[in-house]
Amino acid sequence: LRTFDPENQRSIDKVESIGTAKANESVLLTAKVSDTVRKVNFDDGDFVDEGAILVELTNSEETAQLAEAKATAEEATRQFNRLQNLIAQRLASETQLDTDRVRMQTATARLEAIIARLDDRLIRAPFSGVLGFRNVSPGTLLTSLTPVTSLDDISQIKLDFDIPETYLATVRAGQEVTAISIAYPATPFSGIVNTVDSRVDPVTRTVTVRAIIDNGDRLLRPGMLLTINLIFERGRVLVIPEESIVPLQDRQYVYMIDSRGMAQQIEVQVGRRRPGIVEVLSGLSEGDEVITEGTIKIRPGSPVSKRGAVPANAS
Repeated sequence: LRTFDPENQRSIDKVESIGTAKANESVLLTAKVSDTVRKVNFDDGDFVDEGAILVELTNSEETAQLAEAKATAEEATRQFNRLQNLIAQRLASETQLDTDRVRMQTATARLEAIIARLDDRLIRAPFSGVLGFRNVSPGTLLTSLTPVTSLDDISQIKLDFDIPETYLATVRAGQEVTAISIAYPATPFSGIVNTVDSRVDPVTRTVTVRAIIDNGDRLLRPGMLLTINLIFERGRVLVIPEESIVPLQDRQYVYMIDSRGMAQQIEVQVGRRRPGIVEVLSGLSEGDEVITEGTIKIRPGSPVSKRGAVPANAS
């Protein structure tokens, strides 16, 4: 007979799922106003920084209005400053000063409004990222419904996947995930769990988990399908070789050697199984000696002659 001393091992579980990659930020760029395109400053697939001007619309009328408004605002400011000097010399009234102050503020506000309208004719990148295909050319009439291009921030990838609700109490933010894409089968991508959805799907009884994967090399793209392994540690558990288990009806037993060298049949409650070993939730303690081979010939109370012991690393 061969025997084995139940031992504590660190238990690491993993759940496999399928997930879809999403960009960290994604937007379809359109124009705020309707007008023709004067200049396009990007090509398909360019990487752009936040604030970069991608498209300039025709702005001849607004440019002329800007020059007029700037001259008016400068003149109103000079007049106000001149009147302030006269007030200091008591050569003008406060009423005149208030009138010129209102005139200066009105001119400044009109100038700012024209600057804002000019800025609306510039389509900028709201964040750094990779552009999609260019859908416009110089001379194109743009409206607020005309897509210019797409912009995706793929420095990080959001990976959404579903797991059974039985793992809801175990999964939490910060746990490790690994993902494999069919496009890069030899390159595993590592990430961490960021969020667990607040709702369980009542039809599939699954909960959606979102992980964040660093994508500094830009290999992953939004929409890609990835196979995910969610890894979590369950602490230390008592394990024995799987061949030690003797099933009888719906119960599980093992043969343990008592202090007199006799075989005793002990009922155990088993947990998760891994290749070659099984977790024991109750019925045994660390240091107990169980029989791993020859259990078919053993009867409770039989004297045991040990042929050898299974080393602890055999599992």
